[in-house]
Amino acid sequence: MRKALAIDVGGTKIYNTIVNEKGEIIGDIEKHHTPKTFYEIKLLFQGIIKKYEDEVDIIAISTCGAVNNSNDGILGSTGNIAKGYPDMDFKSLSRKPVFVENDANAAAWAEHIIGASKGMPDSVMITLGTGVGGGIIINNRLFKGKNGAAGEMHFKMRMDKHRKCTCGSWDCFEIYASGTGLKLTAEEISKNPEITTYNVIDGWKNNDVLMTQIFNKWQDDILAGLIGLANLFDPDAIVLSGSMAEFVDTDYLTKSVNEEIVTTPTMVVKAQAGNYSGMIGAALLAFGIGVYGEADG
Repeated sequence: MRKALAIDVGGTKIYNTIVNEKGEIIGDIEKHHTPKTFYEIKLLFQGIIKKYEDEVDIIAISTCGAVNNSNDGILGSTGNIAKGYPDMDFKSLSRKPVFVENDANAAAWAEHIIGASKGMPDSVMITLGTGVGGGIIINNRLFKGKNGAAGEMHFKMRMDKHRKCTCGSWDCFEIYASGTGLKLTAEEISKNPEITTYNVIDGWKNNDVLMTQIFNKWQDDILAGLIGLANLFDPDAIVLSGSMAEFVDTDYLTKSVNEEIVTTPTMVVKAQAGNYSGMIGAALLAFGIGVYGEADG
């Protein structure tokens, strides 16, 4: 059975492990702090690959930033990693084939092949963390758009320039549905600039009235975005992943989405592929598992 050295690249942490064709993690999971410079990141990649290159058939990289349709390079700036990182020549890192995919797309593929949307031809995955990521599966294929940048969750939630988003625009879904969005909603409702997302979640768990009000407003902002996505893509399911997805009420979201949409019924579910779904999905894509429409691999 083929094996991939899977590497997950984020703005603060880089992970690596070995993944087989079944999407099983069969090696130790190693964690590194993301270096601050392009040169240091390249050196880290080279060190990881040198250590495992002889054990694997392919290098599969899940990374922040939009990835081109030839799966060998990043399109433009990622914003949350060292300057120059998008210029990385990934193919030169190894004598084995190197495959690169956006982390949210890779995670969406893992859910499609082995996780919450397994067996479903059409799904949308939303990653709720500090920001918001997205991956779209249409007819058992990862939808990437004409150049590879599809799936960015930066559509408008309002038009009055209320919140500046990390992308530089105003009032995107991300700046409302993310952990950052929850923090801003908490500040606005409580009038307390020192309030944290931890305060909100702890208070909500303990039935605090104000914290519950804040949490419900944040969850309804997520709902508004899901309604739009369901109307656009008519998916079998919308999968929620990421650290903040743990807290949302998928039964409430499913019921509310289906009361509002003009497309056919869908469901909102939580991700099942695990915390390392980006590495798993990148490996499965690198192997070609499911990419020809056979979702069971």
